[in-house]
This record gives sequence, C-alpha cells and structure tokens, in this order.
Amino acid sequence: MYAIVDIASQQFKVEAGMDIFVNRLQAKNGESVEFNKVLLLDNEGAVKVGTPYVEGAVVKATVLDDDAKAKKVLVFKKIRRKGFQTLNGHRQKLTKIHIDAIA
Repeated sequence: MYAIVDIASQQFKVEAGMDIFVNRLQAKNGESVEFNKVLLLDNEGAVKVGTPYVEGAVVKATVLDDDAKAKKVLVFKKIRRKGFQTLNGHRQKLTKIHIDAIA
C-alpha cells in the first residue's frame, strides 16, 4: 500500500515504515503529525485518485529530527576577464519524519 501525499507544497510517494526528509515543519521531535492532502491511494491494486484530494484518507507520521540538514549546495559566481570569482555555500534545513500508517 502506498500513497502520494502533499507535504509542505511538495509531493511524496510514501509507504508505511518509510523515513523521508521534507521541508521544515513546525512540529518538534517525537510529535505525531497527520497529512490529509492525499492525492492518490493504492491499496493492493485498488487505486483511488482524488479530485484534488482523496476523501477521508490520512497519512500519520512521527517527527524523528526537526533540525536535520541537507547536503551542502555550492554557489560559484565568476565574471570572465574581470578577476571576479566567489564561492558560497549553504545547507538547507529539513525535517526527518517516519511514516507510521496510511489510513
């Protein structure tokens, strides 16, 4: 059983027992969160497609880490023949969640 769910304006294909990284959520470590914006639900081949969301479908998850960081993104700027170059980088803050159940 899997579902396609809209979490923080991004779509994820989730199954029970999965750990995923999503954009920052307001929840703290150990809190339970529910996502009711389920776009598609597949239960052993029986597919339900929402218009835009599936009625009554909920994905339940637990926050594992509310301050995780993504891989470093390097931003390199250069202007030819002017002697200008700069290298900046940043790490995006993410939230790691564990999918408990799809109901």
